[in-house]
Amino acid sequence: MKEVFRPRTFSELWQLRRQHENAALYAGGTDLLVQMRAAKINPQTLICLERLAEIGRIEEFNDEIAIGAGVSQHHLLENPTILKYFPVLCQALQALGSPHIRNMATIGGNIMTASPAGDTLPPLYILQAELELRSQKTQRRLPLADFINGPGQTGISPGEILSRIFIPKEPVFAGHYFEKIGLRQALSIAVVSIAALYNISTERKITAIRLAWGSLGPTIVTLPEVETFLIGKTLNPATLNAAATLVEQQVKPISDIRAGADYRRRVAGQLLLRLDQPANYRQTSA
Repeated sequence: MKEVFRPRTFSELWQLRRQHENAALYAGGTDLLVQMRAAKINPQTLICLERLAEIGRIEEFNDEIAIGAGVSQHHLLENPTILKYFPVLCQALQALGSPHIRNMATIGGNIMTASPAGDTLPPLYILQAELELRSQKTQRRLPLADFINGPGQTGISPGEILSRIFIPKEPVFAGHYFEKIGLRQALSIAVVSIAALYNISTERKITAIRLAWGSLGPTIVTLPEVETFLIGKTLNPATLNAAATLVEQQVKPISDIRAGADYRRRVAGQLLLRLDQPANYRQTSA
């Protein structure tokens, strides 16, 4: 029988961590418990963070939103502040798992898993999210892009936990687009995913754009050269096809059990063509 502790305060958490240095931490547990069931890991002590009220809140400040790492994906989708400012994140959450999984899984867990196929990661990259990492004696913020080092590898230090995710409100983008391609229609792991934020002028010139792809490399892939190419150009199929060719030339995906490298490369470029669909471009209320 494994010991499971459920601290209600950070003080209780730090005490438990001192007493059980090798304990595994979790909140929703949708990844940890699967690994345990598959006998990939076998921690004897578990510390559940779901009762820590401080990581279960969504807070709005003047220039940013703070999302507690323990907030479930379901609650994010129901929160009007998240819906208002970050539609691209909501699109990714809607594609993540089933309603049952979203009820349990937390945004912090999706980040800490550090999977290149993690659905929330491409949107959080282009939203320029920063992570608050907290230990008993320290508290620091780190850009998400600097935190994830590879599959399952993060920049967290011993004794730290991910406590909050901060996302700036500005700039406001009217175009929000997320899509993932999987091997089935539902409950699929991304073979390739893309997140995009963009603005266009009344003449349909692209005035700002941010792009990120999942499942194309060991971490989320961004291509500044492609973004620079698109700035100032008219949003139309010709422009997007030219950008897609640039994407295919620059990405270096791997082949695995889910897809070959050539397929991933092709799909990564072709997903850009969806930016021209009116449904992906709507004025936010921010």
